[in-house]
Amino acid sequence: MELTIRKEESKDFETVFNLIEKAFESEQMSDHKEQFLVQRLRKSDAFIPELSLIAENENKTVGHILLTKLKIKNGQNEFDSLALAPVSVLPEYQGNGIGGMLIKEAHKKAKELGYQSVILLGHEKYYPKFGYKRADQFGIELPFEVPKENCMAIELVENGLNGISGMVEYPKEFYE
Repeated sequence: MELTIRKEESKDFETVFNLIEKAFESEQMSDHKEQFLVQRLRKSDAFIPELSLIAENENKTVGHILLTKLKIKNGQNEFDSLALAPVSVLPEYQGNGIGGMLIKEAHKKAKELGYQSVILLGHEKYYPKFGYKRADQFGIELPFEVPKENCMAIELVENGLNGISGMVEYPKEFYE
């Protein structure tokens, strides 16, 4: 499959909204509002335009990924990291490795921008393929009750989470 991954532009917003909605409509572990989260995050201080990427196949948008800023707080200490939320692929294109290509490209771009880690809440069998480990292995907790195996983190650089622990603080847009 011929795939192009590029930075999302404002002209893509409506297409991406519909893509995310379709990607999650039959997902049981979803509130089916991911497309609204992306809309809110684009307008927030957490948004990094270079880390909102789309995948195209023959000029058709078939996938999207978004990484946004978050903090890991431990007492008075604050550490910068990124949230992966969401990665979306049109249902008819799922299973072709598009999500994985988006994840790898987003990791590469994030590393180029100087970020050292990414945190996510996701499927425990999917994300470890890309190097994600349980966040609690790094001493990192997510601020809500979910199974520990679904809370994951990855170091984009060697020892990127060395000496970093605490509670993840998501941008307020995650809670609206």
